[in-house]
Amino acid sequence: METPIKSALVSCYDKTGLEEPIECLNELGVRLYATGGTADFIRSMDCMVEEIGDLTGFPAILGGRVKTLHPSIFGGILAVRTSPEHQSELEKHGIDTFDLVIVDVYPFAEAVDRIHEIGEEALIELIDIGGVSLLRAAAKNYRHVAAVPGAAFYQPLVKLLKTQNGGLTLNQRRFLAKKTFNVVSAYDSLIYRYFAESPGLNDAPDNLVLKEAVLPHWTLPGSPVEGRALRYGENPHQFAWFTGNLDALFSKLSGKAFSYNNLLDLDAGIRLLNEFDETTFLVVKHGNVCGAASDTSVEAAWDKALAGDPVSAFGGVLLTNGEIHSATAKKINDQFFEVLFAANFSEEALQILSAKPNRILLKSKNGALENAKVRTVLNGMLVQDEDMFISQTDHLKTVTTRVPNDREIDDLIFAEKIAKHLKSNAIAVAKNKQLIGAGAGQTSRVEAVRHALERAQRHGFSLTGAVLASDAFFPFPDSIQMAHEVGVEVFIQPGGSIRDNESIDYCEKNELCMVFTGVRHFRH
Repeated sequence: METPIKSALVSCYDKTGLEEPIECLNELGVRLYATGGTADFIRSMDCMVEEIGDLTGFPAILGGRVKTLHPSIFGGILAVRTSPEHQSELEKHGIDTFDLVIVDVYPFAEAVDRIHEIGEEALIELIDIGGVSLLRAAAKNYRHVAAVPGAAFYQPLVKLLKTQNGGLTLNQRRFLAKKTFNVVSAYDSLIYRYFAESPGLNDAPDNLVLKEAVLPHWTLPGSPVEGRALRYGENPHQFAWFTGNLDALFSKLSGKAFSYNNLLDLDAGIRLLNEFDETTFLVVKHGNVCGAASDTSVEAAWDKALAGDPVSAFGGVLLTNGEIHSATAKKINDQFFEVLFAANFSEEALQILSAKPNRILLKSKNGALENAKVRTVLNGMLVQDEDMFISQTDHLKTVTTRVPNDREIDDLIFAEKIAKHLKSNAIAVAKNKQLIGAGAGQTSRVEAVRHALERAQRHGFSLTGAVLASDAFFPFPDSIQMAHEVGVEVFIQPGGSIRDNESIDYCEKNELCMVFTGVRHFRH
């Protein structure tokens, strides 16, 4: 059964999208109350609204720090409507109740990324007190009040109110309460992470030594490990932490706090980088390598890695097993990236790259990565050994009359390493130890091939002389034919299909080369 909304309190920093719910509430005859700036916005829509100050008898004070923190406001939100005692107190003090609370909190998360522009004093002013308190109070009293924590909920709210005669059910209010506490907890965790990661804020004064609150942790073999707070999870509203010893892997030379995705991309990149002995540069995005090249110098490897897919490289994680010098640093400096991991940096290169303080610069310590792969699944965990197999020349079995030459063998091994570290189904197309096309995460292998070839062509590469690597066998010759039609003549795959002969026969008829490794490299 829906309970009608008769009164609403609105306080929004960002007014984007607010017109629709205000128009809906106004049409339903809901009595509107709002804080100063929001009240002005509502008036500009020719809607009636009462200011909070008229209820409390107090204007906003302390430069706006105190606006809503008053019994006339929180009494109207927290009162239990079925309690005679509460109703009596409301009448005694002349307090009106609120059925709906809409709040968009101060943009602390966005401001953290601009702290070097605005300064800490301005940032601290964007720690929302009143707005978060309003949301917590409304969510706590969900049996009688609906909490709406931001613009993402405006359209669903309007749809419900229009189809339910201006009311919300108890289950709907409870769902909104859950979402509200999620928004509030994420907001508070962002503030905590700012203080936790800020230089100079982690050393307790001599007379104030307190035990840090222990973050949630996994119980791994051995003792439990406390977590390191991350900037956020896969998305900004998700809290995240890391358990482990990053200091054994690299030194952080500059930059903001890590996010969950930064560490996922670093894990993917470092594991692939460890496959190479020669100078190599990688670009990783969303757990997949989108640029890769090996060459005689770091600068040449960077040029080739970026050229492989300059579009996907935007905002990626960069990794090299070589030292960054000034010439390479100047080129990299033109690229937007989140993280740069390198064996070393020259002093001039570090000066160039650290000029933008948010960039995370990491110097490798060559620490060992965990060999066991652990993932949560359903109500437990999956654990497996890391895929450590690396093909060498003597592992390769040529199954066609045409055999690969030395350059092609180098490219085949290079391409197989890349395919091994792409999400399945995975295809890597390489030429002269440069990744020129990749297809990853496709549910069809032929689609992965199509993606890889199209990407190579889109970025202007000729596929004549290129090689193609697959992380698993080709069940049909269609993928081979597709690649051959645009110039690819050399292939590497594990083999093992009951229809291997169809792919081999196609290669034989067209004088192509195919090499089997005997080892599959699925990566889900």
